[in-house]
Amino acid sequence: MRFIIKHQEEYSRAELVLRTLFGALYIAIPHGILLIFVGIWSLILWFFSFWVILFTGKYPPSFFDFQVKYFHWNNRVNARLFNLVDGYPAFGLSKNDDLTDFDIKIPESSSRSLLLLRFFFAWLYVLIPHGFILYFRAIASLILAFLAFWVVLFTGKYPPSWHEFIVGTFRWSQRLNNYLYYMTDEYPPFTGKALANDEGLFEQRDN
Repeated sequence: MRFIIKHQEEYSRAELVLRTLFGALYIAIPHGILLIFVGIWSLILWFFSFWVILFTGKYPPSFFDFQVKYFHWNNRVNARLFNLVDGYPAFGLSKNDDLTDFDIKIPESSSRSLLLLRFFFAWLYVLIPHGFILYFRAIASLILAFLAFWVVLFTGKYPPSWHEFIVGTFRWSQRLNNYLYYMTDEYPPFTGKALANDEGLFEQRDN
């Protein structure tokens, strides 16, 4: 999986204050309204994907591509709302972003047994252990985001280790989504760090 939210050398204090005071109005509401409807379609495709994989062992490419674009849109909006990057997030499924990126390779085949296991027991072996850890990690990320606001406000710089921790929380959550949406058969690792195979995908897709 390729998941990128770039750490900038300098951050705009004006954009920081504007997002914090009015981000809900001019970012969260317009994007959120559209993403609700896109998210409903995403869930419909998730439902149909289950049956297609069950009978064919393959994830429909057009469904997969839609989910990737949907998650990318979500991630670039969240990156702004958490002040991880500057700039306004683009509307639409096909928009690119210089500061954020998300991509994942479509599997050549998907395991039917793992598909059924996830469908019936994901709550037990995926959501409970990952959800428990992510709950506390999300709280820590919110605290760091609050502290980072003041650091950026006075220095114009975002502490790199704080930035990576918060990005890691989003990366961890995205890996969880990939698994629950049947986009990969690889069980999500208990880490938010970028892995070696992530970098391999990054280089492969850019060359």
